[in-house]
Amino acid sequence: MLDWKFALEITEQLCELGRTRREVPKLNLVEPLKHYFAGDGQLKHDELDEYDGKFTRREILTRYLLVSVVLDQGPDMTGVGELMREVTTKLYRKEVRVFHQPIEFFRELGVSIDEVLESHNSVKKLRAQDWARENNSNAAKYNLFFAQSQRGIISTRQVLDYVIHRWGVPLCVPLLLEKDLQKVNKESVQPLVDYLESWESAEIMAQELKHNERYGLGSAIGDKACHLFAKLYVSVFKLVKGRKNDPGWSQISYEVPFDSNAGRVLFRTGFLLECADLQDYKDWDVIQEGKGKGRVNHIRVTNIRGRKVQNLGSEPRFEDYKQIATKFLRTDRRPQSIEIQRLPNLLVYEIGKDEKNFSVGDFDDGLMFIGTNFCFNHENPLCQRCPLANSCKGHISERSLIESYTT
Repeated sequence: MLDWKFALEITEQLCELGRTRREVPKLNLVEPLKHYFAGDGQLKHDELDEYDGKFTRREILTRYLLVSVVLDQGPDMTGVGELMREVTTKLYRKEVRVFHQPIEFFRELGVSIDEVLESHNSVKKLRAQDWARENNSNAAKYNLFFAQSQRGIISTRQVLDYVIHRWGVPLCVPLLLEKDLQKVNKESVQPLVDYLESWESAEIMAQELKHNERYGLGSAIGDKACHLFAKLYVSVFKLVKGRKNDPGWSQISYEVPFDSNAGRVLFRTGFLLECADLQDYKDWDVIQEGKGKGRVNHIRVTNIRGRKVQNLGSEPRFEDYKQIATKFLRTDRRPQSIEIQRLPNLLVYEIGKDEKNFSVGDFDDGLMFIGTNFCFNHENPLCQRCPLANSCKGHISERSLIESYTT
C-alpha cells in the first residue's frame, strides 16, 4: 500500500530544496542574449515582447531553449550549458545569427562544426576532471557528442552526425514554421511561441515536440528533454504569453522530466518502491540486473513511462488525480489508474491545498540538487550530508538500494 504520508513528506522536502537551490541556466552569459537580462541575471519579463531584429525576445529565447534541451541529453549538464553558450557567442561574433536566421547554421556549416569542435575542447579542459570524479570514471572519456542507437543514447566521435541531428533538427522547427507561414502569405514575430501555445496544455505541447507529424523532433529528442523544455518554458523562465490563467499551462500542467538523477534519487529514497514492487520494476525492464557499472543493477528510469502505480490504496486521492489528468495535463478524459511518472503532479497538487504554491519544476529541481551534489552515481554518495538523509530508506535501513543500483 502506498505510504501517502512518506510520499507527501519527501515531495515537500524536494520542492523546498528545488525552490531555494534551483540552478537556473545562465543565459545572461550568452552574449547575444545578455541584454534580455538585468545586471543581477534576472530576465526582464516586461521587455520580452520587444523586438530583436524581426522577432520578439520571447521568440529568440524560446528557440535557444529548444536547442538547449536537445543538447542536454548528453552526459554532463554543466558542460552542455557551457558548450552551447560558447558556440552561440562565437557564431554570433562571426555574424552567423543562428537563432534569428536558422538557415545560416546550414549555410555556414563548416564554421558551425569548427566552433562546436573548438568549444568542446575548451569545455573538456574545464570539466573533465570534475565529471570523472563525480561519476567514478576516467577524464579521458569525457565527450558531449552523442547519437541515437538501439541501445539508447551513446557517445559518438562523428561530429557531423551530432551537429546536424542535435543542433540542426531543433533549428529547423522555427525555420519550417516561417516557411509554412510564407506559403499562405502570413508572418509572425513569434512563430515558435504561437505554435507551442496552440496546444491545450503544456503536457500536450511537450508530447507534440517529439511526435508531431510535421514539426516533431522525433529521435533527436527524448521524453525527458521534452518535459525539460516545458519546465523551462512554463516554470523557470515563465515565457508563457497568452495562456497565463489557463490551468493547462500552470505549474503542474506537465510531467517531471525524469532523467538518471531523478531515477536514482527516487529509487534510493524508496519513493519508487512505494509505487510498485522490485519485481515489477524488473519485469518492466526498469531494473536491469547486472547491467550497471561494476555489474551492479542498472536503473533505466525511462522505462517507467506509462507504468501504473500498483499500490494506490486511496480512492479520494484518485479523485484528485482525475482533476490532474483532465484539468491540468488534459491528456486523459477518463483515467482509470495513476501513471508513476505523473504521481509527482498529484503530490504537488495535494501539497498546494495547504497554500504552498510549488511547481512540478520545484520537485524536479530538488531531485537535480540532490542527484548532482550528494546522491552520486556510485556506491559511496555523500549520504551523511544529504538533506534527505532522515527520510531516505537507502540511508536509514536498506543500504543495498544505494550499493547495488546505479543509473
